[in-house]
Amino acid sequence: MEMDMAREALVQEARELLVAMENALLEIESDGANPEAVNAIFRAAHTIKGSAGLFAFNNIVSFTHIVESLLDRIRKRDVAIDDAMLSLLLKCGDYIGVLVDAIAERKEDDEPDPARRAALEAALQAHLEPVPEPAAAATTAVTATADAEPEPVAGSAGVASDSWHLSLRFSPDVLRHGLDPIAFLHYLRTLGRIVYMETVSDEMPAADAMDPEACYLGFEIGLQTDADRQAIEGVFEFVRDDSQIKILPPNGKIEEYVDLINSMADPGRLGEILVQGGALTPAELERVLELQQKQHIRKPIGGLLVEREIVPEAVVTAALTRQKQSEERKAQEQKFIKVEVSKLDALIDLVGELVIAGAGTRLIARQRKDPAFEEASQSLSTLVEQIRDASLTLRMVPIGEVFQRFPRVVRDISRDLGKSIELVITGAETELDKSMVEKLADPLMHIVRNAMDHGIEATEARATAGKSLNGTLRLNAYHDSGCIVIEVSDDGRGLNRDRILAKAMERGLVAADAVLSDGDIFRLIFEPGFSTAEQITNLSGRGVGMDVVRKNVEALRGEVDVLSVAGEGTTVRIRLPLTLAIIDGFQVMVGESIFVLPLDLVVECIDLTEHHAQHSIVQLRGEPLPFVRLRELFDMPLVEGVRESLVVVQFGNNRAGVVVDRLLGEFQAVIKPLGELFVHFKTVSGSTILGDGRVALILDVPRLIEMASSRDHELARRPRTVVGQLPLAGE
Repeated sequence: MEMDMAREALVQEARELLVAMENALLEIESDGANPEAVNAIFRAAHTIKGSAGLFAFNNIVSFTHIVESLLDRIRKRDVAIDDAMLSLLLKCGDYIGVLVDAIAERKEDDEPDPARRAALEAALQAHLEPVPEPAAAATTAVTATADAEPEPVAGSAGVASDSWHLSLRFSPDVLRHGLDPIAFLHYLRTLGRIVYMETVSDEMPAADAMDPEACYLGFEIGLQTDADRQAIEGVFEFVRDDSQIKILPPNGKIEEYVDLINSMADPGRLGEILVQGGALTPAELERVLELQQKQHIRKPIGGLLVEREIVPEAVVTAALTRQKQSEERKAQEQKFIKVEVSKLDALIDLVGELVIAGAGTRLIARQRKDPAFEEASQSLSTLVEQIRDASLTLRMVPIGEVFQRFPRVVRDISRDLGKSIELVITGAETELDKSMVEKLADPLMHIVRNAMDHGIEATEARATAGKSLNGTLRLNAYHDSGCIVIEVSDDGRGLNRDRILAKAMERGLVAADAVLSDGDIFRLIFEPGFSTAEQITNLSGRGVGMDVVRKNVEALRGEVDVLSVAGEGTTVRIRLPLTLAIIDGFQVMVGESIFVLPLDLVVECIDLTEHHAQHSIVQLRGEPLPFVRLRELFDMPLVEGVRESLVVVQFGNNRAGVVVDRLLGEFQAVIKPLGELFVHFKTVSGSTILGDGRVALILDVPRLIEMASSRDHELARRPRTVVGQLPLAGE
């Protein structure tokens, strides 16, 4: 594995662990401390430290070690976890994230914020009492017999009682997996002092048979440390399943040394290492070897005398349990595979080209009118559609990736504002395109901050209004009509309709005699620089943020709307397409030009001549339905005698009609971006390539509905003269 790939893997894993660590801390804050959450936090910190230690990223190792020490004391219940400590650990997690970002930017040797680090380390050390030095244990002779209970073996020969013996046999493929055994040995030194280390080369083949990518060496190590077994085992977490790692504790049992010697090809060599290192005295080694020999008996099996080692049943049970857990863990790991986003993007691009080529094949098949060719083309189209759906699914991720960052945001902001606010998240499992998830974070952050600052009242104001003292902020996501809907709701004071309208008139955004609906007035808050806040705070009140929300959402071919009831609260609703790559489209024609409507937004098609249409309104089943003519929108010449059709489209709760000349049917549309020339033409969201190579425009249904419902069509069609000068599909 190249270093860059290893670095990226470490950064990604560390960020995921930091999210898990933060979630566990917030869980403790809301539900109280529990061993599972505390262990999750400890494991996250320990794994981050271990991964960084493998690559000698010392800045993050040294800082995380102090955090881990405090977490270990919390886990052992030596220190009680309280609100102040939770805040400290959250800040430490933030700083570890800064150190991880430094690794991602290849600045791991530079301390990003020394003052901040020093303050955090001082706060951590205040919770860490000095650990007393362990008393040296008296040397104990080994007097056990084969029939007696196992006795502990003392660390004689001057070795302290906290000396562990480690027997390491790495997998031959450890180097191929991108891991360096030497890095693990270096990391051991962060836990304590290596008293002795012997290299074992029993498995080393002849020089001409060596594989330069294979690892043949083993190690016998004496480690003097105050760390526990779990901490030592954690050093080898990445190689534990494929390697032979044996850890003998201080004052280890005789049987543990017997088992170790039995596993060696050359017991005499291991005995010498144990004696030279001070793990055993010569007398103790002799006793261990004697016990080893007595544990082998000859027993008839199937008429033959075979040598069989007696292994305690508890050891067998433990080994089988561990093996089962390892198999289950490997099976779970095989369910998921991490793939670079760029590779998925390349796959989607290729699938898009395949869709276009398939459309061309169908067109040729229809032109030739060859039944066999048409049948083969239809089979190909079915397979292409299945490949398209499967490929798009690969990029679909739960929106919970965005939602999971807001519990911490709400916690910190509510404390800064002195408000008590509860966050309720629903629909986090709702999926949408990965590229859209990444671009939703900033708009949602602006909405949440405004809701907490302007929307939800202070505790005293809520008490006066007869509301619950705790405000509620809700994040919700769900699918609706081929779109994903994201709602941010609060139970605060609601928007002040009259105040917004007055501010808009003052700035000249609307005429003094204008008659606007509540929805039109509320949408004014998305105008650049618009704000009714009387005070400027660190969160809002400078007239920035909400216009960014609208721009970002519109860039994703979505729309944002506001619903509000005075005194009850406000809901900001974002509606987005599920993907920005490939859609099921519905082709329509005006003159010789072809346009595409998203199929999920098409309700029905009717013959316009059978209905009485007047002033851009048609009566459909007794209900008025506004419509817009594409011929007028794109300034195309009139054609007499054309039998017009009306395509009824719906986005959210709003409906409108689109008048066209012909209906061509369903079509898989690969969305291609438009150039800067089209940036101001809001009724077109993209383009696509047809089977014959022509370009068709994809219509923006929300804008068409808004235009059809507007009383001033001329204002909405202002850019049409520019588009009318462009060669449209078929012209």
